Amino acid sequence: MAFTTALSGLSAASNNLAVTGNNIANANTTGFKKSRSEFADVYANSLGGVSAITPGSGVRVANVAQQFNQGNLQFTDNNLDLAVSGEGFFTLAASSDPNDINDRSYTRAGEFKLDKDGFIVNNQGQALLAYRPNGTEVSDGFSTGVLQTLQINTISGQPQATDRVDMTLNLDQSATTDLNPTFDPKDSDSYNDQTSATIYDSFGNSHILTTYYVNKGTQDDLTGAVDALGDPIQVPTWEVSHYIDGNEPSNRVPLEGGEQFATLQFDSVGNLKYPVNGDGVVDGLVDLQAYSIQPDTGAEPLDISPINYFGTTQFKQKFSVNTLTQNGLPAGQLTGIDIDDEGAVFARFSNGGSKTLGQVALTRFSNPQGLAKLGDTTWGQSANSGEAVAGEPGANNFGLIQSGSLEASNVELSAQLVNLIVAQQAYQANAQTITTENTIMQTILNI
Repeated sequence: MAFTTALSGLSAASNNLAVTGNNIANANTTGFKKSRSEFADVYANSLGGVSAITPGSGVRVANVAQQFNQGNLQFTDNNLDLAVSGEGFFTLAASSDPNDINDRSYTRAGEFKLDKDGFIVNNQGQALLAYRPNGTEVSDGFSTGVLQTLQINTISGQPQATDRVDMTLNLDQSATTDLNPTFDPKDSDSYNDQTSATIYDSFGNSHILTTYYVNKGTQDDLTGAVDALGDPIQVPTWEVSHYIDGNEPSNRVPLEGGEQFATLQFDSVGNLKYPVNGDGVVDGLVDLQAYSIQPDTGAEPLDISPINYFGTTQFKQKFSVNTLTQNGLPAGQLTGIDIDDEGAVFARFSNGGSKTLGQVALTRFSNPQGLAKLGDTTWGQSANSGEAVAGEPGANNFGLIQSGSLEASNVELSAQLVNLIVAQQAYQANAQTITTENTIMQTILNI
């Protein structure tokens, strides 16, 4: 009878209204993916098959399919708000225990924050999973087969001992050579110029490295260059002495070979000519002996190898320090978290240092519509979704990470409102079918 056919139509229209209403309700839900009702007709089969004149037995809901097309990106002021621009899902530890990383779920909603223990989690307390870094720098790479949670508040900026200083100077070509013959850092008449740099030991304590420059006039070219008669060529020469934390003899730091000073030599146009490396190429590198800090604090000896003078010149200009950098760091406090478009997570510290904490792990599926709906804008792997394929942002067709933004719902309200009208009309039409069938039945019964 047409009653059952109309009832199936009412049920289908009701399902369509419910799905459309759910889409509208979640129009502002971050990472939400709209759904649509998909229907199939119903026929009463027999051993002989379906007759050519069988009118059909109604309709059934074949599937409520989610549509995983990209939502618009909305920018925020929170670096931990993340969006995937392209394919892929964030990977979450589905358990309430952030360290249980084998019970996983997946989401496009990137509203992440720190919990009381410093883990990066979503609003449901599920921890964001990332690949373990192989070192402290991005260039060290990531172990894409090893997932971990990201814990922030236990991190501090580790101090880093200085082991390299880079200086670019200009030594005045017209500087006097009429100096006291015996160098003494306490006697300013025994040297031409000096400069200082702050360096750090293994505990992050600061120390002062002072360098003194003495113009020695022209001397034999230490590169071995000779003139036409085979005599050593005379070139402008400067001697450099290095002291740490004072100007007493005990503060002097000899070169690695035991020499008390380094020698800088220049060519006829004022460019650095010596030191050279083993191949005779100018490198400007000077290695110092390890200096034991006094008084003894337990810190490792300062081993500055090298001091790099490459790029230093001797022009007729006043002494100047053009660049002066060193690679040490004091201890520091966490000041912020940065995440780049390839998902690398960095901790920034007050000492100017940074540390790579991991790389956001993305996952994709051959059939995302087959994912199990878990609620809270998360999904789980199922038999219909296919196997989870893990990957890195920006590689192998995975999307890029946009920090400081969220992916909005992909619901188009105007389209949903039109669909609401269509579903309502279908519901009313099926109800009218029941009314018509009831009128016919009443007519038959009144005969």
